[in-house]
This record gives sequence, structure tokens and C-alpha cells, in this order.
Amino acid sequence: MTTLPITDAASLGTVLRRTRKALGITQEALSLQTGISRPTIRSIEQGKETAQLGLVLQICRDLGVTLEVTPPEGVDRR
Repeated sequence: MTTLPITDAASLGTVLRRTRKALGITQEALSLQTGISRPTIRSIEQGKETAQLGLVLQICRDLGVTLEVTPPEGVDRR
């Protein structure tokens, strides 16, 4: 498994778009699968910063993408 740093909305959108394409899923098919409109999926893949977090997480789940947050050293990780 490859871990990629996500530093902004654009880098997350790129990962989601590449994953979707690698799985052979169209935006339309992902829209039907997730219940999220195709324009919203396109907006998220383009890195628009106004995307709702819940929608982004739904797309991640349906594509099998895991998001992890790494707190800085010294912060309790529980």
C-alpha cells in the first residue's frame, strides 16, 4: 500500500480521481454508487475547497481509500 501526503484539496482530489480511473469507474457510475451528483464528484476531484467533508469521506469509502491523520509528535494519538 502506498501512502501519499495530502496537503490540500487538490492533492486529495488527484488521489481520488486516479483511484477511480484505476478501478475503471466513471464519474457517472460513482455518482450512482454513492448517491453524490456527478458535478459534485467532479468538483471534489478538481480540488474545490468547498466540498463537504461527509461527501469526500463517502467517496473515499466507496473507492476503498483510507484517510489517516498523523498528529504531530507529542500529541496523544488515542
